[in-house]
Amino acid sequence: MSGQPERPQGLGRGLAALIPQRTPQAAGSIEIGLDRIVANPRQPRSRIDPAALATLAASIREHGVIQPILVTETIDGYQLVAGERRVEAARLAGLSRIPAVVRQLADREQLELALVENLQREDLDPLEAARAYQQLIDDFGFTQDRLAERVGRARSTVANTLRLLELHEAVQIAVADGAITEGHGRAIGGLAPEVQEKIVATVVERDLSVRQTEELVRRLREPRPESPSAAARSADPDLERVEEDLRRALGTKVRLARSRRGGRIVIEYYSGEELGRLYERLIGGSA
Repeated sequence: MSGQPERPQGLGRGLAALIPQRTPQAAGSIEIGLDRIVANPRQPRSRIDPAALATLAASIREHGVIQPILVTETIDGYQLVAGERRVEAARLAGLSRIPAVVRQLADREQLELALVENLQREDLDPLEAARAYQQLIDDFGFTQDRLAERVGRARSTVANTLRLLELHEAVQIAVADGAITEGHGRAIGGLAPEVQEKIVATVVERDLSVRQTEELVRRLREPRPESPSAAARSADPDLERVEEDLRRALGTKVRLARSRRGGRIVIEYYSGEELGRLYERLIGGSA
């Protein structure tokens, strides 16, 4: 035995052994009460996926909030700039406080930062990104070139995304819901707005690829060659309507021609794969 009295546990190991330690925070961040944070009115994201939010909340319960949110100080508290999903998940996880970086920002900087963060995280659907782009252009005088540079996208990408705002509302909803992609939306945008609603329903129902959608749109836009039956179709709106319905239902060019004893239905196809698709639709089986 050494003959020296035992030292109480913890002594000699510094204050860290005696004082509970806080979770390390990111440099420059502070903890603020969640009840003092108000939403960003210029937040580009309009929806948060409930399943993704629940997953993030579970992670926060286990590990805490790893990355601080960004806020700007107001008279009554703080306004959120970036980190909306982290705030909602922290509330869902039962937290009362959250790490935050406080910065003084103009409205344009707030929108830019919120937009850029969401784009980098791929948190925005194409319509949300398009509306945010348009807001930067309308409210703050951004050109498409400057906007593309600021968000790290090609100018053509920004221009194509902005064109989604010209689509029929039904097409915009389908893009936002993920029923079709941005590429589908751009293809359908080649049609008149009054036609787009019918076509998007066809695309979703048949689960057409972007390429198939482009081909469908091309055929619908293709001028019909003059034929002896053209005048008859124009004089018979019922016949023309049936032809149009068949064209939409089959997704390819269909022509009707009447004769004394009846008439003909001409259905065109452009590949073996398309013939198989038409066969399945008409016969109800596999070729």
